[in-house]
Amino acid sequence: MNSIAKRISDARIAKGLSQEDLAEQAQINIRTIQRIEHSESVPRGKTLRLISAALEIDISDLKGSMNTSNLNIPNIDLPRIVIVGCGFAGLKLVKKINTKHYQIVLIDKNNYHTFQPLMYQVASSGLEPDSIVYPIRKVFKGKKHFHFRMAEVQNLDTETKRISTSIGDVDYDYLVVATGATTNFFGLENIEKYGFTMKSLRESLDLRSVVIQNFEKALTLSRIEDRLKYMNFVIVGGGATGVELAGALAELKKNILQKDYPDLDLNQMQIHIVEASNRILNNMSENASTKSYKFLKELGINVWLDTIVKDYDGDLVTTNNKNFETKTLVWSAGVKGDPIENLEDTLNKHNRIKTDEFNKVIGYGDNVFSIGDVACIESEENENGHPMLASVAGQQGHHLGKNFNLLAKGKEVQPFKYKDRGTMATIGKNKAVVDLSFYKFSGIFAWVIWMFLHLMLLVDFRNRLIVFINWSWSYFNSDKGLRLIIRQVKREGES
Repeated sequence: MNSIAKRISDARIAKGLSQEDLAEQAQINIRTIQRIEHSESVPRGKTLRLISAALEIDISDLKGSMNTSNLNIPNIDLPRIVIVGCGFAGLKLVKKINTKHYQIVLIDKNNYHTFQPLMYQVASSGLEPDSIVYPIRKVFKGKKHFHFRMAEVQNLDTETKRISTSIGDVDYDYLVVATGATTNFFGLENIEKYGFTMKSLRESLDLRSVVIQNFEKALTLSRIEDRLKYMNFVIVGGGATGVELAGALAELKKNILQKDYPDLDLNQMQIHIVEASNRILNNMSENASTKSYKFLKELGINVWLDTIVKDYDGDLVTTNNKNFETKTLVWSAGVKGDPIENLEDTLNKHNRIKTDEFNKVIGYGDNVFSIGDVACIESEENENGHPMLASVAGQQGHHLGKNFNLLAKGKEVQPFKYKDRGTMATIGKNKAVVDLSFYKFSGIFAWVIWMFLHLMLLVDFRNRLIVFINWSWSYFNSDKGLRLIIRQVKREGES
């Protein structure tokens, strides 16, 4: 157990509180407390303040516990670029920077890069997690003047050009914030408390366990009303994540669950997509929305448009249209930026860091940058900035790397311009939609294109081979062999 986890655990026990009591007093999800005390997560920002207040501990005591070591980065005669986050933006940036001219320090709370577009397949038992992650150190093996540290950023001091992390402080000449996005619950506290999300690999694994646990539990229940709560799934949000997860669950129902659970009537299982707007995939073309709606209905999925979720108590989803009884609500209805501390004065309404067209954070001079989902280049043409997509993040990382290389040579840097190469989503086997600037299509050809591009975007050959073999096996055998409960997931309020 690390020092911060032990400090919190000791203080909680001294006050005679259970983990559930602390979660309730701090108004934090119980899973957050469990992960902190098992040293799987380090609290920061608002979470740190809430825990400190609940335990009546001086926040400085906890911060002191976090900074017990340093990052041990050698000082050399090259400008140091500190990059926070190794998502698509951070990955592409590090790859592009010429380390003959710079020293790079990459900081991430995980020691791996995650291919987020396929996390729904982990949640639906289609892929194992090692298929979509890759060790950061292996990605950049052999890159000169590169240093990786697994830590969480706690604070930023732009006056001294220093950031504080969970393992110590580090100075920078240039700072790049690429911390990505987190789930936006729009103030719906009960949904945050009782619902499930897929913004991290851990959350996807939790959801996979929950799906299988549901059917194990349903087998033990005699009352049909109770059983149906575990067999019904409500997915809030009709974007690509919601649509793709719903399609994967429908195929699980059709091809797998009936064989695994012959004692259950799987015809009673219901999958609902609840969307607040008047069409699904509303960031794509009307053609994509129409075709995907048709595909979903063919799979037996219920789609509720113009339906706004108001509350969820762990059993009942309340909306402006129809209520749903379920033990499993998956929230994919919104994301927001996940910035580091001390940049609050430059955030927009979506919690994204406002930058200029050169990715410089507005109001922080020429040495603080932000790219990816956490960043927003606002303009008169697009006041909300670019969409929060992997393609945007990757292009921004690549472009900023080029600009750093130009800067090192004394050449003029170039503004970022996004090249929209198209958008796509898959709904299931032989079912996908693709929007290109010059052509829009759907069906099996779109599905093949979707598969090929996602395979090529994976980090290395091993990942591509594993995913290809899994997909091929599933395609020809209609079977997913990964229906594993790695660890039991306890819902809020369960003993």
